Amino acid sequence: MRPGALFVIATALLVAGCAGPRTHDLLNKTAIEAPQSAIAATHEIFVATTRGKATKDPRRVFDAQRSLATNFASIEMTVPKIHKVGEIERAKGRAASDPAKDFAARRVTFYGDAAQFEKAVNADIARRDGRVLVFVHGFNNGFDDGAYRITQVVHDMQYPGTPVLFSWASAGTATGYIYDKESANAARDNLEATLKMLAGTKAKSIDIIAHSMGTWVAMEALRQLAIEGNRDLDGKLGYVVLASPDIDVDVFKKQMERYGKPDEPFTVLLSGDDRALQISSFISGAKPRVGDYGNAKDLAGLGVTVVDLTNAKGSDRLNHAKFANNPLLVQLMGERLSVPASLSSNHLDGDRAIETLGRGIGQTVGSVAEIVITTPFKVLTVVAGGE
Repeated sequence: MRPGALFVIATALLVAGCAGPRTHDLLNKTAIEAPQSAIAATHEIFVATTRGKATKDPRRVFDAQRSLATNFASIEMTVPKIHKVGEIERAKGRAASDPAKDFAARRVTFYGDAAQFEKAVNADIARRDGRVLVFVHGFNNGFDDGAYRITQVVHDMQYPGTPVLFSWASAGTATGYIYDKESANAARDNLEATLKMLAGTKAKSIDIIAHSMGTWVAMEALRQLAIEGNRDLDGKLGYVVLASPDIDVDVFKKQMERYGKPDEPFTVLLSGDDRALQISSFISGAKPRVGDYGNAKDLAGLGVTVVDLTNAKGSDRLNHAKFANNPLLVQLMGERLSVPASLSSNHLDGDRAIETLGRGIGQTVGSVAEIVITTPFKVLTVVAGGE
C-alpha cells in the first residue's frame, strides 16, 4: 500500500477515535425544559478561547475559525440525573439535547474583554474554595466537545473550584490534523496570557488538566512562563496533569529542560495501547509520542510522575481518553485533586495510602485496574478493584 494511502487511513482512524457527534451544535434551536428533579447538577463553565464567534451558526457559540485575540464567555451546563460516571450523555445526530437525558447548555454569557471576564471569575472564586481548574482539550474537538468534557470532568471528579475551559481553534473535522497543529501553535501565547490573568485573580491555586494535542499548548505556555521567570504563576500553580500527551518525546524533554524540575505535582498519564497516539506517531514520522512512550523511568527522570494506564480499560475504542471515561480513574484523580497541590504530600503520603485509595475506589466502582506509578525514586503498581 502506498504511503499516501496509509496516511489517509491513519487519519480516518484517528478522527473516528477522537470525534463525537459531528454537528458541533451546543445550543438547542428551541429550548427543552426538564423538571429540576431530573437534573443532577448545574455547572458554570468559564471560557477563554482562540475561536471566533459562530456567526453563521450561533448554536455552535464558537466555531473553528481562529481569533488572534482571546474571546471570553461562560456557559451554564446541566448534567442529567441518569448520568453515569465516565460518560457524556449526548443527543444523537442533530437531535435536540433533553436536559433530563443529556448534558445540555442552558445559557451563554459573552464578556466584552478580559477585565469583565476576570471580574466574573473572581465572583465565582469567592463563592468556592479559591481554586481554579483550567482544562485544555485535544485534537479534533469542536467547541461543544470541550464544553461537554470539562463539565463531565469537574462533575465526576467533584472538583471544588472554578472551572475554566481553554478552547483553541481545533477544526473538529476529518481533514483538520495540520490545521489543528497550527491552531495549537497559534494559541500558546493566549493560554499563557490567560494563566497570568487567572493568577491575578483571588485564586489561591490554579490546576491544569490538558489532553492529547492540548498538552502541547499547555507545555508551550508553561515553557514560556519559565523563560520569563514566572513558571509557578506567582506561587499559584497547582497540579499539572498531561493526559495522553500528543507530543514528540524529544520535544517534551526539551520543554521540560527549559521548564525545570516541577515544584508541585506534575503528572503524565500514558497508555501503551493508545491507538490514537500510535497513528499520530505514524503521521509524525514514526517518532514516539509521550502518551504511549514505553520508558516511564526515562520520563520520570525529568521530575514528573508517570502513571501507566495500559492495563486499565477505556470506553473509547482507541483508548485515548481513559483519564475521563474510566470510572475508577476519574474518581481516583478526583480524590487526588480534592486537596490543594500544596497539601497533596500530606494527603497521599506513601505507597500504602495510594494503594488503599485505589482499592477503595475500585471496590466502589466494581472494576479492576492495574496502574503503574513511576516517580524519580520508585515504581509502584496499584491493583485496584475486583468483584
